Amino acid sequence: MFLTPRNGRAPCPVLALADDLSGAAETAAALRLPARIVLGPGATPPADAGRVLIVDLDTRQRDAGEAARIVREAVRTAAAGTVLIKKTDSLLRGNLAAETAAYAEGADGLVFAPALPVAGRTVRDGIVHLHGRPLHETDAWRAETRPVPRSVAEALGGIPTAVVPLAAVRSSLGDLTARLRDFIAAGLTPVCDSEADADLDALAAAALRLGPGARLMGTGGFAAALGRVLAGADGPPKPSGEFLESPEPSEPSELPSEVAHGPSSGPRPVPARASEVARPLLVVVGTAEPGAVAQIAQLTAVGARHLALPMELLTRTGAPVPLTVGPEDALTVVSVDNSEGIQAGSARRVVAGLARSVATVPYPADLVLTGGETARRVLDALGVSQLLPVGQIHHGAVHSRTPDGRSVVTRPGSYGDTGSLLRIARALRPHHPFASAVPSGPPVAPVPVPASASASASVPVPSVPQGEVL
Repeated sequence: MFLTPRNGRAPCPVLALADDLSGAAETAAALRLPARIVLGPGATPPADAGRVLIVDLDTRQRDAGEAARIVREAVRTAAAGTVLIKKTDSLLRGNLAAETAAYAEGADGLVFAPALPVAGRTVRDGIVHLHGRPLHETDAWRAETRPVPRSVAEALGGIPTAVVPLAAVRSSLGDLTARLRDFIAAGLTPVCDSEADADLDALAAAALRLGPGARLMGTGGFAAALGRVLAGADGPPKPSGEFLESPEPSEPSELPSEVAHGPSSGPRPVPARASEVARPLLVVVGTAEPGAVAQIAQLTAVGARHLALPMELLTRTGAPVPLTVGPEDALTVVSVDNSEGIQAGSARRVVAGLARSVATVPYPADLVLTGGETARRVLDALGVSQLLPVGQIHHGAVHSRTPDGRSVVTRPGSYGDTGSLLRIARALRPHHPFASAVPSGPPVAPVPVPASASASASVPVPSVPQGEVL
């Protein structure tokens, strides 16, 4: 995790912490630096020379006390002089207050930049806005059990904060650094307004000038700004589809095909590995976002096989629901048929059941995993403990490889337009017939599950679910 910036500064170790797997992968793509993702928690492994170390602490769904303990232990392992950044959810979800307090322990100060302009998530006057509307006036927290915070300060609980207004962020680097230093000296955590990537660049540069005792915290947008500053990048941010450095430089022809050439262009075809062409591509949809239904419909319209697993079977303990997926299935979508609604408190059991079912596939498959909790549980079930990021297909859709060479694309559930999953599939299989097929036809209505269905039955149900779990 030691990086040598092109601007001549001495090499510096970088440790990034995330509370879920899709966030860890998003951070890797945002930094645009060679990286390794470790699926924690647990002892932080030795640093790899030349790579950022990114740890998925898997704390999003844990109770606040346990999450704080895990963060505290992860920070304690960092070597002196390490640049620390903690990735937070751009909608302020998770154990934000408890984890922030633990992360700040022993630091000279903490700089928090919670904006993600590329996704329309900005911060003004210390309030997160989603496409111009205050977060608390949207339905972005509809799946949460707690009330939505009305400001970043409220989300941080009792942590003393001070807003760094946009005018200060856009002042000179010296003035901005002085403002941050003054707040920290007063025992306050600066909460920084931002509406553009250039604002985050200025904040990253100023935060680094505070010295190695200061810690950074924010979204993938702040991580991207840190990467640009550490790499000595000049000019505007690079396109979001640009390659990360390959984990296997000796095989440049095997890089993924996700270079974007502008807002309206698709990925450039690049020869896929022969083993990838032979492997099934399994898309696992584990998100409650309404847009997932339309995304699945795009895949089924070009010939993907769709298995909608009954929620009642997934939540049962015992044997998993076996999937009828074989090597002849080029593209299969697995989701949850929860047309009867999700019972309160069952989401995690549904995700666990979904992961157990995916693990029954008897052939190695390349994976597309939506939703951080789903992605982590599936990889846990498959025994995958680390990933090497190699590219980004679109914002948040990060292509990584497992140690045995399989492709894994992770994507937060709330990211991506209607064509997101189809675009990902085409990037992974640019020469397959479905890559050039045009989606057509309406989505298929859900097929009722017989009351006699048992947990041991295979369930190839060709239906579009009415909403997915977390």
